[in-house]
Amino acid sequence: MTNEKKKRIVLDIGGMSCVTCAQTIEKRLPKLKGVIYATINFAAEKAIIDYDPNLVDQKAIEDAISEVGYRVIHQNVTLKISGMHCAVCAQTIEKTLNQKEGVYKAVVNFALETASVEYNAEQISLESIKKAIREVGYDVIEPEGGVEDAEQKERDKEIRSLKYKLIFAVAITLPVVIYSNSRFLPFTLPLADFTPWLLFVLSTPVHFIVGHSFFVGAYKALRNKNPNMDVLVTIGTSAAYFYSVYITLLGEGNLYYTTAVSLMTFLILGRLLEATAKGRTSAAIRKLMGLRAKTARVIRDGNEIEVPVEEVQVGDVVVVRPGEKIPVDGIVTDGYSGVDEKVITGESIPVEKKVGDSVVGATINKTGMLKFKATKVGADTVLAQIIKLVENALGSKAPIQRLVDVVSSYFVPAVLITATSAFIVWYLLGMGFTFALTIFIAVLIIACPCAMGLATPTAIMVGVGKGAENGVLIKSGEALETAHKLQAIVFDKTGTLTKGEPEVTDIISASSLVGNPKKVKVNEEELLLFAAVAEKNSEHPLGEAIVRKATEKHLEVADPEFFNAIPGYGVEVKYNKKTILLGNRKLMENNNISINLLEETMKALEENGKTAMLVAVDNEAAGLIAVADTLMEYSVEAVKTLQSMGLEVIMLTGDNTRTANAIAKQVGVDRVLAEVLPQDKANEIKRLQDEGKIVAMVGDGINDAPALAQANIGVAVGSGTDVAMETGDIVLVKNDLRDVVTSIQLSRATMSKIKQGLFWAFAYNTVLIPVAAGVLYPFDILLDPIFAAAAMAFSSVSVVTNASLLRRFKPKLETGGEN
Repeated sequence: MTNEKKKRIVLDIGGMSCVTCAQTIEKRLPKLKGVIYATINFAAEKAIIDYDPNLVDQKAIEDAISEVGYRVIHQNVTLKISGMHCAVCAQTIEKTLNQKEGVYKAVVNFALETASVEYNAEQISLESIKKAIREVGYDVIEPEGGVEDAEQKERDKEIRSLKYKLIFAVAITLPVVIYSNSRFLPFTLPLADFTPWLLFVLSTPVHFIVGHSFFVGAYKALRNKNPNMDVLVTIGTSAAYFYSVYITLLGEGNLYYTTAVSLMTFLILGRLLEATAKGRTSAAIRKLMGLRAKTARVIRDGNEIEVPVEEVQVGDVVVVRPGEKIPVDGIVTDGYSGVDEKVITGESIPVEKKVGDSVVGATINKTGMLKFKATKVGADTVLAQIIKLVENALGSKAPIQRLVDVVSSYFVPAVLITATSAFIVWYLLGMGFTFALTIFIAVLIIACPCAMGLATPTAIMVGVGKGAENGVLIKSGEALETAHKLQAIVFDKTGTLTKGEPEVTDIISASSLVGNPKKVKVNEEELLLFAAVAEKNSEHPLGEAIVRKATEKHLEVADPEFFNAIPGYGVEVKYNKKTILLGNRKLMENNNISINLLEETMKALEENGKTAMLVAVDNEAAGLIAVADTLMEYSVEAVKTLQSMGLEVIMLTGDNTRTANAIAKQVGVDRVLAEVLPQDKANEIKRLQDEGKIVAMVGDGINDAPALAQANIGVAVGSGTDVAMETGDIVLVKNDLRDVVTSIQLSRATMSKIKQGLFWAFAYNTVLIPVAAGVLYPFDILLDPIFAAAAMAFSSVSVVTNASLLRRFKPKLETGGEN
């Protein structure tokens, strides 16, 4: 094989724990046809591979590594881009990066002005990626003092520059308009005899200075063979300007200086309004990034010192006074306080924190002083994970955007053809060169590919940001789009619909029941104490629930004098000279204890999904205690709201059918899938999908991982501080099922805005481009390029402004409450 055919790649490998791991990969790779040589450096965790690109590609090699249980580490970076003027600019950068060797995937978000790049650092460096962006005519903003600071500075700089250009353009456009229409004035203007030359002198700086950004953008686009809106603007305004210069030099004919400068003024105004609106849509994201504390007070060598938050290390003891922001994540070691966690969970009520409780960076300490040991710092903190999830979501594309990208790539060439055809047709119809030129300019100026390119990313940007504000983390644009199509919501029972921790729900003393002929008089407090003594040394969850309840009531639970566990029946203990039995019906029956008085009550409790345990004292039935896994707060409200939204709500559990039906009845679920083993949950989701349903699975993200992955949308609930979960397309930070409602309603609201924006953008261009081409002549105001420029500016601004209205989103619950 010639060297020309051979290609070498170096891959970073993750998951290797010993030399054998490296040998496993080395044995697998040569079996791929086309792999010439493969060696794995275990110490460096790198694979060096020579292969024939005509026989095997890099993806196949990486897939082979994955198949044997290891992974190729990909780097991810999000870069801030400046200089983009429309969706076609974004496509140019995206296309360029995706063609670079070592880049797995690049997604450029025009609305957010970012490039999210997944790449192999061994094949292409970050500097090379930045260089590639700059080579096609755009720039990468290097952060100074924080990414959010650089982004805000750049946006402020852009808006400030546009304002100066607009003021300059207006200041010159006014005299140009006045002199161009001087014949209508009742007096003679100074230098009126030199009007053509005066208009030339005034218009030239507007055309070349104010229009500079359009010309540069057009040059970049044409150089990259990807014409964009700047090309249309440049051709349209230049046609008006240079034709006017020609007439000025010739000395005869109509001048279009007013058209040229007015177009530039309207276009700059439109760009300013668009930049301002885009800044509003990303406000939620900037707010998240601005939550981070700048400094922290730590104890080192016995001294309390203030350091930059970047210097806090895991294990440091951090001191936070009342009113201060908690800088990093940790565990409280001293103190007691209420902490406002709204920035993370969306919950406005402060959460009490004591020794042993966890605290989260960016939350606010309200009342007392806290000391805590730092457990997560830097990129590992909850806030950093949330920001990363949000950034990844904003760097992704919703499926609907693919259609827009295809249309946008053909849009500008189609407009150029339309404008040229309209010019030729009107000229051949005898309307004259001036009229045909006016039509040509109007068509070019009124076309607006930006509106199409902005509709989807701006709405997703606001939707994802709004979700993050409410503790709903949407991982991708695809998840946000899919959620609005859902037809069925499947809830895991334990830990999702229910708390997953058994609690004592009923304490019923036999002496309180009507018709009790027995002599035993045991009140409810004594009954609970006897049961707790019997279960004190038990590790069973039901026994723990009883002991916990007694402790909450401040009962002194002593050790029994005698203990005897009776497997399958219960326990027998002696306490305070009394013989106590705690267990099921069989236990009572074997000890000839009548439970007739309690039987009806016991059955009623069991029908409600509770586990009832009988208590006997000195061979007399003393009462019963019921324990159950109680419903999660707001679960009934969430289920009711989802059903009112037209969704089928299904409960999935491993419990027996009777208990499952009892819980389902309490929560209001119509359909129950009971006695399902953990490993079979994904199959149940698959069966629902085979019924033609688009399904969401809602679970805790641990035992439910396969089912979450199988579902069209996996919703991981109550992940608390562990928000960087692999499972789940949507992560809900707090244990509140109403956030499931929020995520779906937010998806519906976002998709509504996207569809409205796309409808407006497509309708605008479909209707107004022909109108500008003169199909309604002579009843056509848009034949004037100035009105065409105003319409084009309004189109982009209206789409962005409409998307920004999502910031007003509030979830609507069946009871009228809000999250």
